[in-house]
Amino acid sequence: MSNIYCSVNTCHYWDKGNICAANEIMVTSDNLAAERPDTLDAPNHAQFPTTPVDDCMATCCKTFVRKGSGDERLDGVKKTT
Repeated sequence: MSNIYCSVNTCHYWDKGNICAANEIMVTSDNLAAERPDTLDAPNHAQFPTTPVDDCMATCCKTFVRKGSGDERLDGVKKTT
């Protein structure tokens, strides 16, 4: 098992030790993320085109959900802990 580390503690999937507790994540380019709805995420990964970028500043984790927002994922991403 691999760990995904995340320091964004305002995310629903954040867990102590800066661990991402989502059962899967989707990382894509900022440009594509801005074009796609929040419900298009990791379970739909095959629908995403490849999105080459030149540096990490042009990437985005689409799996983010603000902690306590009540906006539970509608696309099948689940919190593992």
